[in-house]
Amino acid sequence: MEILVISVLALCGYMTFLFTLSVVFKNNGIADVGYGVAFLVLIGTALVQSISPTIYALLLCVLPFVWGIRLAVRIFRKNYGKPEDFRYKAWRDAWGKSFLVRSFFQVYMLQGTVVCIVALPVVLALIYPSNAPSIAFFAVGCLVWAVGFFFESVGDYQLDTFLYKKENKGKIMTLGLWKYSRHPNYFGESMMWFGIAIAASGITSVPILGFVSPLLITFLLLKVSGVPMLEERFKQNPDWEAYASKTSVFVPLPPKHYSTLL
Repeated sequence: MEILVISVLALCGYMTFLFTLSVVFKNNGIADVGYGVAFLVLIGTALVQSISPTIYALLLCVLPFVWGIRLAVRIFRKNYGKPEDFRYKAWRDAWGKSFLVRSFFQVYMLQGTVVCIVALPVVLALIYPSNAPSIAFFAVGCLVWAVGFFFESVGDYQLDTFLYKKENKGKIMTLGLWKYSRHPNYFGESMMWFGIAIAASGITSVPILGFVSPLLITFLLLKVSGVPMLEERFKQNPDWEAYASKTSVFVPLPPKHYSTLL
């Protein structure tokens, strides 16, 4: 329990640091850049404190580290030199004088709480290792993670390449993985955390608890801060409506009329 407490305190310090930077630069997009690194802070602090972590626990830590670094670099390159993201700008305008306080708690501390829950399977594997690890579960989980990493990284690359071309301004991305899912990168992120939870279940003595992680991240992506907020921007766009009518929201499927499916 001490390891968990110290790790959470380290994360709180890191999130407070990000908040301070956001005040200095007047840009809450810093929260998005720092999100992936927050997992490194929490898991890394737990790893440093753990006594003789197993080789499987060490390998498990590599998965969120690779994901977090790639995500942070991608968002930094995407946001560099640009104004504050439209979501944060809307909150800044709506919250008025209470913006700083609400930003600290509703953006940074809330994000830190999400990180604690999502990173749970890895932290549990470090704190409560199993005496009889299941290599099969660990291997399957790593494979699922790899599939998810493919969808997120390739989906992001295809989207960034599309948006980089000036002739595509105002157009809807419908090529590559985006032909089969309106959000293949979000699907990939969900898959990665399911993979991590499966892998962790084979090497920790409290396997079930770790599945709170992928369930939470999938819920957030589908119902809260992912799909709903992005798709709201494209409502009333005829090209978007045509694309959405034949493309799965989440799970990659052959193009057809999948408007009611995930």
